[in-house]
Amino acid sequence: MTSGAAVPRVLRAAALLLGLVALGATFWHGLAEPGTALAFGTLVAAGELARWGAAPDAGAPAVDEDPGESEPAPLGAAGALAYALLGASAGTPTTHGVLQTVAVVLAGALAGIVPHIARGRGPGRDHLARRVLTAGFAALCFQPLYNTGVLTEHLGQGPAYVLFLLLLLVLTALCDAVLAALVLRARTGHPYGSVLRDELHGLLGIRSAVCATGAVMALAVAAAGPWALPVLAVPLLLTQVSHRRYAAVRTVNRQTIASLARATEIAGCTAPGHAHRVAALSTAVGREMGLTGPELTLLEHAALMHDIGQLSLVDPVPGGATAQLPAEEQRRIALLGGEVVRRTGVPAAVALVVERQADPYHEQPRAARIVRVVNAYDDLVGAGADAGAGAALGALERLRLGTARDYHPDVVECLARVLARGGAAGVTSAASG
Repeated sequence: MTSGAAVPRVLRAAALLLGLVALGATFWHGLAEPGTALAFGTLVAAGELARWGAAPDAGAPAVDEDPGESEPAPLGAAGALAYALLGASAGTPTTHGVLQTVAVVLAGALAGIVPHIARGRGPGRDHLARRVLTAGFAALCFQPLYNTGVLTEHLGQGPAYVLFLLLLLVLTALCDAVLAALVLRARTGHPYGSVLRDELHGLLGIRSAVCATGAVMALAVAAAGPWALPVLAVPLLLTQVSHRRYAAVRTVNRQTIASLARATEIAGCTAPGHAHRVAALSTAVGREMGLTGPELTLLEHAALMHDIGQLSLVDPVPGGATAQLPAEEQRRIALLGGEVVRRTGVPAAVALVVERQADPYHEQPRAARIVRVVNAYDDLVGAGADAGAGAALGALERLRLGTARDYHPDVVECLARVLARGGAAGVTSAASG
């Protein structure tokens, strides 16, 4: 994790150096097309002011976070991309170049985040570094080609030019996804491939709207001038409001599920923190196995509620350790849990995972296999975070012995890899937080 933890620092240092050089060059040479620069800087600042959440520098995001939500200021991102790909304003070629693009984007972003910082909810440095680096990447790919006339000479101003802009937007989005995955990998220790798949999946969400709006803004300003920006900003603002409401509903749903999961602890049916430890470790194993996006959300919710069937028992299971019960009793508790989950209004897919966690693994969906293995591990370890290495190794050995019928061998080995990377420490912090 040491080398991985250095990645965000390198990105911040690169963004800081690029920003300082850009600001210095812009102050030295003066602003080209100051009216256009002011319009785009204001748009970026407005986008940051309207952002829907902070992006902290430390700590992993919620497990059910949609990758598309990792862009909390879509209007600012679209404005930055549009300025980077702006070749003309009201029919007059622009000459602002790469460094002025970075300087305007940086100045606008800084102006927009000041009120958030004043309220103690400022975005993280990683967010600002990514904004600067992606804007610089897009401008570097476009501005020299346009300013030297190579682009218009070979592509003209027709469909080929538009396709070129779209290609640059795709490359820029991929660049941002790679940077975001590097930062998240350093924060969480999750496998880079799984994190990158999450980020690439997010390109199909609001980021696609950001890229499309950025291209349309650049083309519209080229034809009509900066006055086109307010009109084009309205649809993305409305999308942002709708997306914020959707995210709020998802947050409430997750909080409701987490509260239901605590019911077994309050009733004395399970050990304190058991459900949250199982959920945190299950999602880590799920990432190790390549699960992304909605699959991880389903897995987390099912893991949180996997023991809720114990509320229907007349005699509680000693210590809540269902993994050591006979198979038929485990199956009965799982079916009771599925019935309880269905009555709570939680999606039926979660209930299906809960009620099938005690089936033979070759009949289970993948999420149920993961929950069963991780639940058994936590039951066998017993003391959770306070258990020593011997207890963890003993639990893994018992799980390996049960791979003939009860526990899927691939899931057990993924669990072993997660624990070897310090997964148990991550689960401890998640459960106690």
